[in-house]
Amino acid sequence: MKIIIDGKEIVAEVGTSVLRAAIDSGVFIPHLCDHPDLEAVGGCRLCSVEVEGIEEVVPSCKTIVQEGMVVKVNSPKADKIRKMAMELILASHPAECTGCPKYGKCELQSMYQYMGVGPERWRMKSRTIANDDSNPLIQHLFTRCVRCGRCIRACRDLRGVKVLDFQRTKDGLRVGTDNGVSLKEAGCKFCGACIEVCPTGSIMDAIGIIKEDVSYRDSVVPCTSACPASIDIPRYIRYIKDGDFAKAIAVVREKVPFPKVLGSVCSHVCEDDCKRNELGNPISICKLKRAAAVHDHGAWKKNVKRSNPTGKKVAVIGGGPAGLTAAYYLVKKGHVVTVIEENEKVGGQCRYGIPAYRLPDELLDNEIADILEEGVQLITGAKADTPKALLEKGYDAVLVSCGTHQGTMLPLKGNDLEGVYVNTDFLKNARLSAPLAIGENVMVLGGGNVAYDCARTALRLGAKKVYIACLENTDQMTATKDEIEEGQEEGVILHSAHSFLRIVGDTKVEGVELQKVDKFYFDENRRPVIELSEGTKEIILVDNVIFAVGQKPAGTDTMGLELINNAYVKTNDNMETSMEGVFAAGDVVTGTKSVIIAIEAGRKSAEEIDKYLGGNGDISEQLVYKESPNSYIGPCPGFGDLERSKPKLLNSNIRKSSFEVVEKTFEVDTAKCEASRCLQCDLRLNITKPKLWNEY
Repeated sequence: MKIIIDGKEIVAEVGTSVLRAAIDSGVFIPHLCDHPDLEAVGGCRLCSVEVEGIEEVVPSCKTIVQEGMVVKVNSPKADKIRKMAMELILASHPAECTGCPKYGKCELQSMYQYMGVGPERWRMKSRTIANDDSNPLIQHLFTRCVRCGRCIRACRDLRGVKVLDFQRTKDGLRVGTDNGVSLKEAGCKFCGACIEVCPTGSIMDAIGIIKEDVSYRDSVVPCTSACPASIDIPRYIRYIKDGDFAKAIAVVREKVPFPKVLGSVCSHVCEDDCKRNELGNPISICKLKRAAAVHDHGAWKKNVKRSNPTGKKVAVIGGGPAGLTAAYYLVKKGHVVTVIEENEKVGGQCRYGIPAYRLPDELLDNEIADILEEGVQLITGAKADTPKALLEKGYDAVLVSCGTHQGTMLPLKGNDLEGVYVNTDFLKNARLSAPLAIGENVMVLGGGNVAYDCARTALRLGAKKVYIACLENTDQMTATKDEIEEGQEEGVILHSAHSFLRIVGDTKVEGVELQKVDKFYFDENRRPVIELSEGTKEIILVDNVIFAVGQKPAGTDTMGLELINNAYVKTNDNMETSMEGVFAAGDVVTGTKSVIIAIEAGRKSAEEIDKYLGGNGDISEQLVYKESPNSYIGPCPGFGDLERSKPKLLNSNIRKSSFEVVEKTFEVDTAKCEASRCLQCDLRLNITKPKLWNEY
């Protein structure tokens, strides 16, 4: 229907308000309590207008358009009401703007500037109410509140959580919870909608939640930001909550071809950044990925994006997670890809460096089969030619992704004794069912997950006592909390904050001399500084010592490429090496990291190689239609206290005597329950951001 606003004829949709019709047509009317996603209440009176045929001015946000309606925005009567309303709002608002985090982005500031209402009457009535920063994730600065009610409507109507309302207090009317209980006690789901709709910064993210060095989106959804592969974590967790595992795994597979592997061994740095940590424990993101993966029946395959053949050939040296990931995406871009692997099977450290009780062969083989199904060619049990030779044989590009399969040994006295092993040899032989000989007592030197892999493997191979010694204290150790706890349950004896002085023995290992560390840190040049405690030397009697203090690439010194520290391949930002047409990715570049970091390196190298071969470098794909999530999340009493679900484990006495998988997958109901703990932070990004007047 047609209406006239200040002499301008505009077309408005039936049922819309005068305010929305005007704004949608580029005619600005001041407003504050109105928000595009919330039902209007007409409380602030800033949007007052005159309508022909109506004596009193009316709030345009509550006035529905009618055919032929004539509206006056800039009339003396309407202008008087708006200015009076603004002066009343400003009368109890803090006079100082420049110190406010919303300065320059505040809707109130924008409105009074537009209306020409100055701050001279701001001090008419002051409110000295203490800020409430007692709640996790959210702080409330009452003096900035203009009682527009947006936060209440967002909590009650948009989200359906219903914990906020106007409360009458000794300090007057203000936003809060019934009986003044904490947000957590009231059942708040900490979705952040109240923060997002607040026009003045009265309700804000707690200090430190929004990071200055990252984008707003990454601050709001920190789990996805922290994930090296940028998996849309809230989206797949929401599908799991709804019981739609097929869609959940499709979301994961949009970024990674190894969801089952990651569900078993991912370092899950995303959980460290999960906002749920502020309420206790993070969402079990990794275990939920695994729960979705076991229900993967391949429905996503019908949406896989494949390009026409290009005739270009790529050789990949090394079939670990980085190389296989790159091969997977490159072959889908139409290139002919051959993976050359020195071992009898591909999989890299996933197969030869991670024990079977964490990652069994059949699980790995299942996901590799999906990669081969796309047409990736394999040459196994063969040492690859040099990159230069491969280019001369007709390959258009070469990717070096041979990993770090050579264990390192500290220069300790006695490291050449019989019974001293390095982690890579020890773990690989165990996976090949040809374990290295060990005695009853074993010492593992190192404090990471690999050290625990060695220690727990030694127990399964028959050792009676297994020790771990590391320089770091328990808080500094890089081993995950779960790994430390499970190792302790199985009988691993930890000597944290201990230095290794020497390996004792004549021709064969007889023990290790340790000394307690008083302080261990790195100086400004990243050199380790170790201060030992006097009088704390001791010798632990053992039959074997396993070094788990790092590993490095093998064979890179003969590739003809520029190296760093004589082993790691040097690349630029585009993953190009010193040789034209040769790229490198994964641990061979970065040193030993994690499976998820290797996968992301594989993705990036595929993009760069595709561009080098004339493509657009776009390997993105949408394996499931992206639906708009329901903004109405509903109430859940006790939401803040919901406990993190833990996977069931084999009994420690049973598991330490076999290589059977230790950790069981979440059952369907457990997975749905755990997923329901998610704060759904990403829903904030779907809330419409109101424009300031100068943006119209």
